[in-house]
Amino acid sequence: MNHRPIEAHRMLFSQLYPGAFTEVTTPQQGEAKPRRKRNKKNRDGENGAVGTTKKRKLTAEQVSLLEKNFSSEQKLESERKDQLAFELGMDPRQVAVWFQNRRFRWKNKKLEEEYSNLKNVHETTVLQKCHLETQVLKLEEQLLEAKKEMQKLKERGERAPTKHSLEAVNPPFLGEFRVEECDYDDVFYVPEWINLFK
Repeated sequence: MNHRPIEAHRMLFSQLYPGAFTEVTTPQQGEAKPRRKRNKKNRDGENGAVGTTKKRKLTAEQVSLLEKNFSSEQKLESERKDQLAFELGMDPRQVAVWFQNRRFRWKNKKLEEEYSNLKNVHETTVLQKCHLETQVLKLEEQLLEAKKEMQKLKERGERAPTKHSLEAVNPPFLGEFRVEECDYDDVFYVPEWINLFK
């Protein structure tokens, strides 16, 4: 079976209408596609020494300057990134990646701090809730005791004779004067007959 004319039509169609026709083809047995190697290039398009060599560890001076710039601005503009890369002797892409990683660590640290603060607030709130619950239990116990005490007093009061019932049984005798006729509740009350002796 010859697939050449169909493939030619597909190729022509895909060139005229890119994106309209896509097909995932699997290599047939015996055909092995060679792997493509990427050339690491810097912005100028030339092979850079940084791109082809192994990743170098940053010096303490580079890190301190990057940190200093990060503290003033978390995201670099393109011109500033190029300038900083030139000053540090680094690839601009390496500077951009460092800033991206540093922003990620900075955001993570902020989230961890916020989580820690929220956790502390939560623990404090739970502790306060426990204290309040114990206070409520103590107050409920006191209220129950007070109700029991009131019930006991009420029961004693019903059994014991009252002051009025005792007076009705044994009215006090004070000679000619009866207690009901005098008003002894008022301390400043002076009987009118005292004025007769003056």
